[in-house]
Amino acid sequence: MTDNSPILLWFRRDLRLADHAALDAASKSGRPVIPIFLCDEVVKGQGAAPRFRLGLSVTAHGQALEGLGSQLILRKGSALDCLRELVRETGATAVWWSRLYDPIAKKRDVAVKAALKGDGVDAQSFAGHLLFEPWTVETKTGGFYKVFTPMWKTVRQYELPSAYPAPHQLRGPENWPVSDDIASWHLARDMRRGAAILAEHCCVGEQKAQARLNDFIAQRVAQYKDKRNFPAVDGTSGLSENLTYGEISPRQCWHAGWQALHQGDAQAEVFLKELVWREFAYHLVHHTPQITTENWKPDWDAFPWNTDPERAEVRAWTQGRTGIPFVDAAMRQMYVTGVMHNRARMIVASYLTKHLMTHWRIGAAWFADCLTDWDPASNAMGWQWVAGSGPDSAPYFRVFNPVVQQGKFDPKDRYIRRWIAEGYPNPTATAISYFNAVPKAWGLSPDAPYPEPIVNTDEGRKRALAAYETRSF
Repeated sequence: MTDNSPILLWFRRDLRLADHAALDAASKSGRPVIPIFLCDEVVKGQGAAPRFRLGLSVTAHGQALEGLGSQLILRKGSALDCLRELVRETGATAVWWSRLYDPIAKKRDVAVKAALKGDGVDAQSFAGHLLFEPWTVETKTGGFYKVFTPMWKTVRQYELPSAYPAPHQLRGPENWPVSDDIASWHLARDMRRGAAILAEHCCVGEQKAQARLNDFIAQRVAQYKDKRNFPAVDGTSGLSENLTYGEISPRQCWHAGWQALHQGDAQAEVFLKELVWREFAYHLVHHTPQITTENWKPDWDAFPWNTDPERAEVRAWTQGRTGIPFVDAAMRQMYVTGVMHNRARMIVASYLTKHLMTHWRIGAAWFADCLTDWDPASNAMGWQWVAGSGPDSAPYFRVFNPVVQQGKFDPKDRYIRRWIAEGYPNPTATAISYFNAVPKAWGLSPDAPYPEPIVNTDEGRKRALAAYETRSF
């Protein structure tokens, strides 16, 4: 007999129709498919900006599903409780989803799968968030890669299958379960007045993500290596935001990059390396999940980082008021747009962990609250890479001088002028928007004097190196 019972298709960080293995399998099954999204314990645990941006993506994905004659059912509560309730309401005998790999999501998913199987439900997880499943990429001796370059050389040889096409329609059930109104979830509550400003800078949904990829390949990938380090230049893909929510798959990006490379755009290889850098982060998170919360190198537990997030220096860093223009511009860009240029990320992370001798976890937590492209694996590995405590890291004695970096990567102060208002007679609209986005309680004004440096760059570097040289590990 043909199973005609519904499949609950649980969307998470895979909010797209194309290249979606679980959706492809469900649509081809011939069975009714009930797409669902849960505001569960994992969603509730996200920071203000990621949670706000997720709400925009869920809304866009619901509209896309309506174009297939389907709908997205929304429920709030613990994942297992919601799924069991939906199974009872709909008579579904299967719950399918795309795998995630960070420790918090894995803990939830393992428990959910075991419980549902115990209930007699067909609980299945599918690939799609990564190019390669972490357990399929190994060194010649059988272990996992702890250094990026050898991993890149290995996976570069792999051939990936073509992306799954989006279904043209999706069979629904005879009776749809009741759905929450996403407005009742108040996902933007913690953004307060900054939500409207941040929304202007978001590129939401699968169609816009695909258009962004196409535009990058057509207009910028040929000069990607040359221009990607200049924050005032539109030289990057911008796809980290869309990859975070699965509005586009890494495989779609990979195939587009390879096609450009084979058509003569040699710098497309650097773009492909960046995709594998994301893979490397998840490779490490899967094999060493402690990287998201603890020093990857345990010896660094003895390093004398300051762990007080309420220090005046840390507050100045979070508010973009360190007196170091490149650092402050980057922090303000993040607060207004939800993203930060990658070169700037390295500089602000180095400044916090080295010039200010502050634990990388404090910076990672602030990024987790402010970034719309926040990714649990990339965020953790990026911070530890800069701090020196992580794998394949920059040596601790490599201290980025933000003044030198500004001269090299923003020589005409275009990036600085875009985001710093104080001291300029005609500040840009983007610079002013920062003061309209931050909490009024911060008491900031574009008319105030620009602050003096809280730490002299040379003095900060000397302090960091002295601590490194006298370390007890």
